Amino acid sequence: MKSTLLAFCIVLAFGSLNAQTAAWQPSLGHTQMPIWPGAVPDALPVPGPEDTTKTVTEPLVAGRPWVMVTNVLRPTMTVYSPQGINTGAAVVVFPGGGYKVLAIDLEGTEVCDWLTSKGVTCVLLKYRVPFSGQYWDERSRSEVDPKAPMALEDAQRAVGLVRFHAAEWHIDPHKVGVLGFSAGGHIAAAISTHFAQRLYPAVDAADKESCRPDFAVAIYPGHLSLADNSFALNPDIDSHITHNTPPTFLLQNEDDHVDRVEDSLSYYAALKKAGVPVEMHLYAEGGHAFGLRRTNLPVTAWPQLVETWLGRIGMIP
Repeated sequence: MKSTLLAFCIVLAFGSLNAQTAAWQPSLGHTQMPIWPGAVPDALPVPGPEDTTKTVTEPLVAGRPWVMVTNVLRPTMTVYSPQGINTGAAVVVFPGGGYKVLAIDLEGTEVCDWLTSKGVTCVLLKYRVPFSGQYWDERSRSEVDPKAPMALEDAQRAVGLVRFHAAEWHIDPHKVGVLGFSAGGHIAAAISTHFAQRLYPAVDAADKESCRPDFAVAIYPGHLSLADNSFALNPDIDSHITHNTPPTFLLQNEDDHVDRVEDSLSYYAALKKAGVPVEMHLYAEGGHAFGLRRTNLPVTAWPQLVETWLGRIGMIP
């Protein structure tokens, strides 16, 4: 995930933003809830005002602005109930943003609108940023691993909470998956390979629930291969892949110059070697950071591919 500050973060230097506003809030009828009942583990200070929301007007995505959230100190999740028939499946969604910001609508709320229309409960995780996962540091021109992978801690906690509340939220605890974009795609892979043990001390009964996803969807994921033009998988992911890694769906474009196609290819090869069911779709063009917004490029039909795959693995009818 190299580049100045990744697809989203570049706009901080070159793009156009409206005035920042207070903390992000979901649409009416939905409520954010904190995922940690007390002190947040491994908390770090962030530069600037906490939990600010900005509308990005340049570059536009599919002709429309998008909303980003930055400086998240207190992670939250928002539950979106299914529309119509409830399939019992649930998906925890991780927006992207290079572990610097969160594309909260483009790769968050818009995803929830799609999933709930298919009878799937959606849980949008507003995880901690910045510097909460492996990120590209422009000053040192290198990838930096934080001492504590706070975003992964938040992901583990969120999946456990979904299972803990499964009966209340009308969810099948054996149909809880994850879906992420870019850095969020890296989280989807990380939690798929780091579920045997929590990275933080247990805080309540929710942490006794499994945080292993039943399936994972990674859309233009990053941080999975070691270096440019390398098919060597990040060893922190590679060394934890077993036959218990959940079935995985991967999608990426060959002209993605933010998160290279090698990221998906290296992870795909490692999953195949371990005997994990995996489906991968590669497209010649489409770039990076398009979310669900349709264009004239074939890659933007990917949600239908995911729906078919979810049906094939028995998660939805």
